[in-house]
Amino acid sequence: MAKGYWVAHVDVDDMERYKDYIAANAAPFAEYGAKFLVRGGPKEVREGATRARTVILEFKDYATAKACYDSVAYQAAKALRDPVSTGDMEIVEGYDG
Repeated sequence: MAKGYWVAHVDVDDMERYKDYIAANAAPFAEYGAKFLVRGGPKEVREGATRARTVILEFKDYATAKACYDSVAYQAAKALRDPVSTGDMEIVEGYDG
């Protein structure tokens, strides 16, 4: 079964308040078995444009990745993130070929 992934590109406007989101997302990420593969860090854009911060989370499957995003706990965390950042995020199914 193919894994599921969240791929997010985020610009953070207020890192101090964004830390509240980071703290709040820990519980739903633990509940749904999320594993950080990329969490910020240095990068070099080779093509196109992107945001300052890239985050990639891995889940056991696509359905679990979607369920985590839709969960009450994650939506509460997201409400802390929205006023202090701008981002693009997609949930994708991994390649299992």
